[in-house]
Amino acid sequence: MGVKSGTLYLKIDQNTIVTDRHVTLSDIAKMECADQAVVRQLKQKKIYSFQDAMDTKRQKNEMRVFSVLKIIELIHEDYPGLDVSNEGESDFIIEYVPNPKKPKWADAVKTVVLCVITFFGAAFTIMTFNNDVGVNEVFSKLYLQVAGVQSDGVTELEICYSIGLGLGITIFFNHVGHKKITPDPTPIQVEMRKYEQDIDTAFIENAERKGHSIDVN
Repeated sequence: MGVKSGTLYLKIDQNTIVTDRHVTLSDIAKMECADQAVVRQLKQKKIYSFQDAMDTKRQKNEMRVFSVLKIIELIHEDYPGLDVSNEGESDFIIEYVPNPKKPKWADAVKTVVLCVITFFGAAFTIMTFNNDVGVNEVFSKLYLQVAGVQSDGVTELEICYSIGLGLGITIFFNHVGHKKITPDPTPIQVEMRKYEQDIDTAFIENAERKGHSIDVN
């Protein structure tokens, strides 16, 4: 490659999933440069190959931790005069995920099992909470004070409480079926994102401590 001058702006996310064991720069990075020929050439540059994934009989998910300095070093192999401005993560993960054809019924079974566990788990939690705080006794005393008669166990209070509980859960989780009530992220999406970030950070730190991170010499 000829010596190029100028600035290449590079952005890489903390975790990138690839389905091809031969990873190119275009698979993991977004790039911008005044010279578009440089971008086109770099997009085709191979940066890593998952050798363990060559055995198709034992394909499994694999993860590697990279330093952005290694990527800059590879870019300078082709364009030594090019300035690289990192706009993304300083350390990141490349996760290789084989793409076998999984039967749809397997995903359906997992979804059903998860829904059943979630439903009964939530129901048990609500019932134990109501029992601990004595909701039935509170409703009975309140109904007696307001209506002047003894509650028979099923009154307007219990009905409104049940409706309000379900409605409150729906509004809080901001999700009905496949549709969201508002465009805001749901609490589950927010917590899952935090969980993914914590997992990625822990994996990167562990790899660096063990010397498994792919970095410059």
